Amino acid sequence: MPQSGHAPFDAILAALTAAGEATRLRLLALLAEAELTVSELVTILGQSQPRVSRHLKLLAEAGLVERHREGAWVFFLIAQSGPAAGFARDIIARLAPGDAHLLADRARLAEVRQARAEQAARYFASHAANWDEVRAMHIPEERVEAAIVEAIGARPVQTLLDLGTGAGRMLELLAPLATRAVGVDQSPQMLSGARVRLERAGLRNVQLRQGDIYALPVEPDFYDLVIMHQVLHYLDDPLRAIREATRALRPGGRLIIVDFAPHAEENLRAAHAHRRLGFGAEEVAGFFAAAGLEFVARRDLVPDAAEGGKLTVSLWLGRDRRMIADPLPLTAREVA
Repeated sequence: MPQSGHAPFDAILAALTAAGEATRLRLLALLAEAELTVSELVTILGQSQPRVSRHLKLLAEAGLVERHREGAWVFFLIAQSGPAAGFARDIIARLAPGDAHLLADRARLAEVRQARAEQAARYFASHAANWDEVRAMHIPEERVEAAIVEAIGARPVQTLLDLGTGAGRMLELLAPLATRAVGVDQSPQMLSGARVRLERAGLRNVQLRQGDIYALPVEPDFYDLVIMHQVLHYLDDPLRAIREATRALRPGGRLIIVDFAPHAEENLRAAHAHRRLGFGAEEVAGFFAAAGLEFVARRDLVPDAAEGGKLTVSLWLGRDRRMIADPLPLTAREVA
């Protein structure tokens, strides 16, 4: 929505018409709370699938809600951008929280969330041993996360993009720093787990999208911070992914890559599908140069004897070369 808070006459008229019906107003209130599928909304509202789909179509055409596909599913969420987005949130903000209809809908929404959480827990329990084995091989995640936050610094983040979002930990950590955040992953199971994590964290400024890291389903020239955390070593074409990430950056935007330094743990190929055994400083600097990014800094996080890990985690910071009004503070120190 424009910064003035104003919207065109036709947009407001369409939004008023779309929202001015009981079921559609209930849908709007639910989609301000969570990203939901048609089947989940059918369960909550107790109405037929064709009826719910028709109402959603009208809300989407009026710009009050957004839709995106995730495999065979389609998710809906209150509009995050566009001339009617602010208006949609204004409507919800004026609803009495104690309204009987809304309370009943929220109670059923809680049941849907619980079912999601149970499904995600089963998936993660079946993979926990593999992830724990990899985590034990490098420094504690707390040190990595602290280094990421330090690299970002105090500069405000308006739009954040997390590529290969997985279980959503980076979004949980960084979305509170941003006005709007988007996470992309190819796995519906991982996105289901991320959705549960983010709902539990109470984050309302995050949208999850299923998509190919080589053909991102996001706006170009839009994000002022993009992060790729422990993603690059799974890819057969890291440079192509970095170029696609760069396409999403606004002028002066920053890209943070977190991955392993070169190592010799061949077991990670067979047991954990790692295509690459880490990345050297010059290699990633070359990726940045080929993608048109300025290489800003690198930091190596080396496990000490007490931590018992074998793998060094490296953090690389790059920046879009196009001009911005304010300079970027160098919060990470380059290591030789």
